[in-house]
Amino acid sequence: MAEGPGGAGGATPEAPRLLIVDDDEAIRSQMKWAFSADYALAFAWDAESVLSELERFAPEVVALDLGLPPHPRDADEGLRLLKEVKRLRPAAQVIVITGNPDKENALKAVALGATDYYSKPVDLDELAVSVRRSVHIHRLETELARARQVPPATLGDLHGRSREMARMFELIRRVAPTDEPVLVTGESGTGKELVARAVHQESARARGPFVVVNCGGIPETLIEEELFGHEAGAFTDAKRRRIGLIEQASGGTVFLDEIGELPTAMQPKLLRFLQAGTVQRLGGGAEHQVDARVIAASNRDLGAAVAGGTFREDLFYRLRVVEVRVPPLRERPDDIPLLAGHFLARAEAAVGRGRLAFADGVMPILARYPWPGNVRELENRIRSASVVAASTTIALRDLGLGDGDGGLPSLKEVRDTAERRHVELALALHEGNVSRAAKALGVSRPTLHALIQKYGIARP
Repeated sequence: MAEGPGGAGGATPEAPRLLIVDDDEAIRSQMKWAFSADYALAFAWDAESVLSELERFAPEVVALDLGLPPHPRDADEGLRLLKEVKRLRPAAQVIVITGNPDKENALKAVALGATDYYSKPVDLDELAVSVRRSVHIHRLETELARARQVPPATLGDLHGRSREMARMFELIRRVAPTDEPVLVTGESGTGKELVARAVHQESARARGPFVVVNCGGIPETLIEEELFGHEAGAFTDAKRRRIGLIEQASGGTVFLDEIGELPTAMQPKLLRFLQAGTVQRLGGGAEHQVDARVIAASNRDLGAAVAGGTFREDLFYRLRVVEVRVPPLRERPDDIPLLAGHFLARAEAAVGRGRLAFADGVMPILARYPWPGNVRELENRIRSASVVAASTTIALRDLGLGDGDGGLPSLKEVRDTAERRHVELALALHEGNVSRAAKALGVSRPTLHALIQKYGIARP
């Protein structure tokens, strides 16, 4: 019995979509028997039915026989259709099947975008593996394309289009309307103060003060006075009352940067404020009520500081009601072009040299560079380059990332990049199965585990 176009299998509606193209009714029946349980199926046997199913069915994978009417004895019609499939559905993965094992046809098919190539008679188990792999590749590529189309977002002075930043923006918007303490964590230069300001600006306290306290920049002998203030006569030079920084933030937010540097003697007094909402000035006995929200930040591992006895555990948990982790720049390379363009526009205005632009080939290297100093380093390099560049075109040497001969990455960087991408591809193709991926790569499981750890690769 002939199968008409769109003959569906018994799989669920969410099943991957497989289009089988073959002019042999027996082979179509065999394919239906083999794949109907796991895939939504459609069938075609000539150019007209293929083009119809591409539009109606939108297949993720196409199993395409090259020998089709009107010239079933050669591959011309199949190759022509392969080209059309890739033109109309670029993301579709095409597995070519042919009764003519001519290597030239195989090369032509791969050159036109075929994912895989099989000669008849086909081993259905092998074909099933190829189809499953092709579905996985299709979905990975679709997800990547969707991620790249996400419009850039801003929150205060924070900019990003990556998934990591989108998650952080969402968390900031959820926590901002509350008055709960927030602990902002992340490496140096990631923009922790900008996150704190965004929380403040998105809150009902936005019209109130935002007071910044650098706990690591105030001498230990002065920090209590800075935080809590003093009464007149509290010490020799205390001629008049001085309101501390926490009190100055009343009605708004106090941002305690580098909270991990707060001396241990001061930690109980800060804890007292967090618990009771009151402060006691130096030289005074009265408690003063202060309505200030606390946001703290640290680039240190406060959990390790608690374990080491240099940071109070009760203070740690009081500060960490909500934790906002700011991802380092190397974890969100999709944001680098956006940030680089933003900083370049800012440098244009500051330097006044006219329209600045990056030289060809600069942006891919910026996206690959690990940025140990994070966003701060990126901004500083662009700002410096806008001053020292010999022209209005910013080259790698102006950014301090090249030697003037094109700024080529080192061979080690090239090898590492290629190795990482190859490991990621193997894991993707084998759906995160380390044993199968290691076998495909020709390495042992411990070696592959070491590579996954080395490059910080997330398994699918």
